[in-house]
Amino acid sequence: METKSRARDGAPRFTPVDLDNVPEVDALLSQLGVGVFDRSSVTTSLGRNDNWSGRTSDGTQVFVKRINGAERGARLERTVTFCAASENKVATPRLMGFDRESGLLVFAYLSESRTGNELASDNAFDEALCARAGIAVAAVHGMEAAGFDTAPHPLPPTASLEAVTFPYYTQATAAELATWRLLHGDAELAQALRRLREADDESIASRVPIHGDMRLDQFLFAEGQLHLTDFEEARIGDAARDLGGFAGEWLFQAALRIPSTLADSSPMGHTPTHEEIIATGVGEIEQRSPLVRAFYAAYLEHAPAFVREDKELATRAAAYAGWHMMDRMLATASSSTRLSPVSKAAAGIGRTVLLSPAEFTSSLGLEA
Repeated sequence: METKSRARDGAPRFTPVDLDNVPEVDALLSQLGVGVFDRSSVTTSLGRNDNWSGRTSDGTQVFVKRINGAERGARLERTVTFCAASENKVATPRLMGFDRESGLLVFAYLSESRTGNELASDNAFDEALCARAGIAVAAVHGMEAAGFDTAPHPLPPTASLEAVTFPYYTQATAAELATWRLLHGDAELAQALRRLREADDESIASRVPIHGDMRLDQFLFAEGQLHLTDFEEARIGDAARDLGGFAGEWLFQAALRIPSTLADSSPMGHTPTHEEIIATGVGEIEQRSPLVRAFYAAYLEHAPAFVREDKELATRAAAYAGWHMMDRMLATASSSTRLSPVSKAAAGIGRTVLLSPAEFTSSLGLEA
C-alpha cells in the first residue's frame, strides 16, 4: 500500500509503492511497447488499490492499477468486460492492456483531469455536466449484456445485519463498530435494506449492464469531456442502483454542508435547534435537486425504452439513494475512530428516504 508523509503545509502526501518491489509493472509496460516507468514522474492517488501515474521511457503517459483484496480476479474481469463493451459508446480512459496473474491494468492517462468530487466542491459540476452524466449512464445501461457478470451485487450487506463476522470485528475501527451497533438496533431499517436487496432479482424489468459503484469521483472531466471510470463492480443489475448512487452522492453533499451552513447563519455561541438543523438540511437538498433532475431527465431521454417504461424505477432509485448514505457512513467510519455528527446526520437522512422512498422521488430530483 502507499505510504503517507506530510508536506510543509501539513497536508497528507502519498508516496507510490516502490516499483522495484513490483517488477511486473515495468514488465507489462515493456510488453505493451511503451518502455518502463520514468521513476521521477511517478505519482499515486488514494484508493483501495495500488496505483501509479506517470511517464514511460518513450514519453507515454499511463495510469497503472493493481487490484488488491478479495475477488481480485473477478474485479479485473469485470473491468475488462466493461471496457470492451463500452468502446465507442461511453467515454472512458482507454484500457491499453492487463495482466490477469498480477492483477494489473494499464490505462491511457487523462492529463489535467478533475474528479467529479473536485468539481462539486467548486460548484462546477453544474446542470449541464449532470445531464452529460445522465447520458453516459444511459449509454452504459444500453450496452450489450453478453459477457457481463451476473452474480448478485454484494451491497447492501444484509448478511451483516444480524451480526458482523469475528474477523471483521477484530479489524474494524471503533467508528465502524459504532455504525453497526446503530444498524443492529434498527429493525425497521434492516427490513428496508433486505427489501431493497431482495428486489434486485430477475423479476425486475430494468436489468441491464450497470456500473455498480456510482459516485461523483468515478467521473473524470478532461479535455472538455466527461469520462466514467472504475468498473470493478460492473455487472448485470438494476438500473435504479446507478441512478440512486448518483442521487445519493448529491444527498450526501447536502448533508456535508449542514454544519458549515448553520455556522455561517447562526450567531456566535448559538446551539442550533433540531428544527433549525432539519430546515437547513431541507434547504441544502433543495439546492441540489435541480442537478439530479437534469441528470435524470437526460438519462430518461437516452435510456433503453424498457427502462423508461419501468414505473417503479424512480422509487427504487430513491431507495438506493438512501442506502448510499449508509454506505458513505460505513466508508467514512473505516478510517475514523468515532462517528462524526455529520455522518450521523447523513445516516438519519438516508434512513428516512429508505423507509419511504416513494415520498422522496420529487424532492431528490428523480422525476420525469
